[in-house]
Amino acid sequence: MLKPRALRPNDRLSVIAPASPFERDLFEQGLAELRDLSFEPVYEPSVFYKREYVAGDPTTRAEAFMRAWSDDSVAGVVAARGGYGSVQLLPYLDAESICCRPKVFVGYSDLTAMLNYLTGRCGMVAFHGPTVVGSLASGIKGYDRQSFLRLLMQPEPLGELSSDGLECVRSGEASGVLLGGTLTQLVASLGTPFAFAPPKGFVLFLDEVGERPYRLDRMLT
Repeated sequence: MLKPRALRPNDRLSVIAPASPFERDLFEQGLAELRDLSFEPVYEPSVFYKREYVAGDPTTRAEAFMRAWSDDSVAGVVAARGGYGSVQLLPYLDAESICCRPKVFVGYSDLTAMLNYLTGRCGMVAFHGPTVVGSLASGIKGYDRQSFLRLLMQPEPLGELSSDGLECVRSGEASGVLLGGTLTQLVASLGTPFAFAPPKGFVLFLDEVGERPYRLDRMLT
C-alpha cells in the first residue's frame, strides 16, 4: 500500500468539512489543539458552508478536498467532524490524482466512507483518528495525544494500544492489514460502486457508539 510520509513539526494540515456542519467555537478549539501539537492548520472559507444537515453541496465539499490534496504545501488533511455526508463526495473524487500524492488523511465515524475509499480505491494507508471538532476540541481529555503523535510522526509501527476503556474479550494473535470503521457506514456501502470489499487476510475492526444490540446483530448477520 502507498504510505504517506511521517508528519513533521510545523507541517501544514488542511482542515475540510466533508460531512456535517459544526459550531465555530469548537472548531477554533480544535485548531488551537493542532497548533499545540506543532502543526499549522489551514482551511478555506467553504469549510463553514451549511446546507441543511451537511456542510455544503457535495461538489463543493469534494472540490475542497481535491484542492487540499493537490496542494503541495499541505502535508495532510484532517476532517472537521463526522455526522453525515462523506459518502456524497465519493463520485466526485479523482482517485488517480489522489494516488499521485500520498498524504495523511485523518477522520473517523462518518469519515469511514472516505477512509475506505482511500484504502480500497487508491491503495493508500489512511488514519482512523480524531476530528477537529469531535475530539481535538476537547484537548487531552478527548483523545490519546501520545498515540496520535506516534501514529502520524513516526515511521515505525504504532505498537500496543492501551486505554482504561479497552477490554479484551478473547485474547489471541492475528496479523494483516487493519481495515474497517463504523459498522453502519460499512453496511450502507454494500451493493454500491463504493462497497467495502477488503482483500483476503485483512483484520477487521468495527466502531459503533450507542447502537442497540439488535441493530448490531441485524447489521452483522
